[in-house]
Amino acid sequence: MKKSLTLLALALGISTSFAQELKSKKDEMILPEAGDWGLAIDADPFLRYAGNFFGKTGTNNAPTFNFFTNANTITGRYFTDAATCYRGSLRIGLGSASMRNMVADVLKMQAAATSTATGWPAPSAMVENVWKQSNTTVGLAVGMEMRRGKTRLQGYYGGEVGIYMNMMKDKFTYGNSLVSTTTPSLSVDVMAADEFTVANAYGNVGNNLGNPAMPGLSGAGARVTERKYGTAFSFGLRGFIGAEYFILAKMSIGGEFGWGLGLTSQGATKTTYEGVGSNGAGTNSTGSAEIESSKGGGQWWLDTDGVNSVWGPTGTLRLNLYF
Repeated sequence: MKKSLTLLALALGISTSFAQELKSKKDEMILPEAGDWGLAIDADPFLRYAGNFFGKTGTNNAPTFNFFTNANTITGRYFTDAATCYRGSLRIGLGSASMRNMVADVLKMQAAATSTATGWPAPSAMVENVWKQSNTTVGLAVGMEMRRGKTRLQGYYGGEVGIYMNMMKDKFTYGNSLVSTTTPSLSVDVMAADEFTVANAYGNVGNNLGNPAMPGLSGAGARVTERKYGTAFSFGLRGFIGAEYFILAKMSIGGEFGWGLGLTSQGATKTTYEGVGSNGAGTNSTGSAEIESSKGGGQWWLDTDGVNSVWGPTGTLRLNLYF
């Protein structure tokens, strides 16, 4: 009896050892090990391609290597041992766009209008209006993950915290300076080209808003010199649980669900205007003012998560690559 128990214990030990050292026919480790890195991408393009291929769909396009999250963050893992890993997502985006318009030089046009010079017509004097926009995006999430299972099917659970921010600013420079001795309409809105109305690469429209009323300048026209858009901010704290199946050595398909706290907010936009106004006694002067919009609002929730700006659509299958 004692010998049988010894043999059984030895057999179980050998079985456990083989399970922990799960290998392919080519003697490759199937599961991640200590020191391995992992990268997660969207599995949907690959699964769709495979389904269309076996379904003999004639218009099947090659799969694309997509970010897993909606916010285009790079998502990965680092294993400290076979059952524990750190995980994180990162995005740092910096961008800018600019636009230049040539407009008539008002002062030289006025001088030419009073000139008695004869001869060939002189070319129109022009100056340059410039619009520049800068855009900054930061997404960051960190967490820890614990894993269970010794076969190709692995379960995991853990927690993470993340933030996501977007900041944007417009700056307008005008070739025609405001002159207090001229009328507001002539100094401010030279011509239609003064207004930047073309959508930029980010899908946002830079526009000097024509001639809006400017508080403090006796209703004179005004133009925008700078606009700081309110910062968009998101924060999340969540626990998660998921599973993945290793289809090949260190390559798996899996997904997860989470539950936790989420916060979002949109800051106020600050716009600086400049214009020419009258003091009511027949004297004009130039001036500027900053106007702040109301805040864009926000929301919070404590719930299961479906879509999150940092971690992406948690119900979507992901393709995990370990190396």
